[in-house]
Amino acid sequence: MFKIYGYARVSSKEQNARRQITALQNFGVPSGNIFTDYCSGRDFIRPAFQKLLNLLRPEDIFVVKSIDRLGRNYAEIIEQWRNISKIKGAAIVVLDNPILDTRRNKDILGTLVSDLILQIMSAFAQIERDFIKQRQAEGIAAAKANGVKFGRAPLPIPDNFFEVLQQWKAGKISARAAGKLLNVSHCTFLKWAKSALDNT
Repeated sequence: MFKIYGYARVSSKEQNARRQITALQNFGVPSGNIFTDYCSGRDFIRPAFQKLLNLLRPEDIFVVKSIDRLGRNYAEIIEQWRNISKIKGAAIVVLDNPILDTRRNKDILGTLVSDLILQIMSAFAQIERDFIKQRQAEGIAAAKANGVKFGRAPLPIPDNFFEVLQQWKAGKISARAAGKLLNVSHCTFLKWAKSALDNT
């Protein structure tokens, strides 16, 4: 019996994933099968996505609201699409683009059309993201020129970080549990862990 899974992603805990989650639930994804990452596109550490991928079996259905939830750029979107549909053997449904539904039109022509649409939509997703980044950079540069300061001060690393890091490395606790022990998100813990391990 196949299962239906949903994936949602927003850039930070300050952003709300409710709109994506509601759309997934309206499609019929059980609440317990919805996986959500709260990680920036820059770091793109996605533990919930990886957990979902590990659960996917052939004939399962993977649902996202929009194509850009799969990756940061064209190449990554295409790679994840092929990983899910070809390697995992699961069906993919993109709610915002009904033509991107691999449950339909499984003949050669249907597959060709879907692949072409996927490539076009993925390219547009990257173009849009690059355009947004350019506008943000221009706006920030203009604001800085006027004396505006941006960004939060980096979080100080807690005194017990390395103790928690050792527990995580030994497999005694998960990244999520480590984050809770340090009063930060699991994404922040993983970023600190990567930095610490890279410098050892």
